[in-house]
Amino acid sequence: MKKPIQLIFAAILAIGFGSVASAQSSGPTKVVYHIDDAETQGLKGLRNIRNHLDVSPQTTIIVVTHANGVDMLMEGAKDKKNNVEYAPLVGALKSRGVKFEVCEITLKNRNLKKDQFILDADFTPSGVVRVADLQYKDGFAYIKP
Repeated sequence: MKKPIQLIFAAILAIGFGSVASAQSSGPTKVVYHIDDAETQGLKGLRNIRNHLDVSPQTTIIVVTHANGVDMLMEGAKDKKNNVEYAPLVGALKSRGVKFEVCEITLKNRNLKKDQFILDADFTPSGVVRVADLQYKDGFAYIKP
């Protein structure tokens, strides 16, 4: 008698876990783009995000910058190799729902002020913690261009 009850219980658990897995995969994809070096990742990352949204426009994207990655969100910042200004590209992506965040620890360590950044930038207490929380707590996929 014990065996059939165990089998029924196992089947109920399997169905429950299947529902949870299916619920996690439904809805729009959520992605965090991690940028810690504007010079090597800035323009490439922005292009990746544009292409990402062109193919999958419903994707939720948050760009988290820290260390030298914050440079791409500063007023007047340009890609050094191509002399392309970042602000218009960031603004275009922001209008498509992309969120751009700057690490406040980096601000403190580099003696930067919030008013040095473009208006499209938001701020987060710690870029590294934000990336980890987005991945672990909120189920965001991780991309580092």
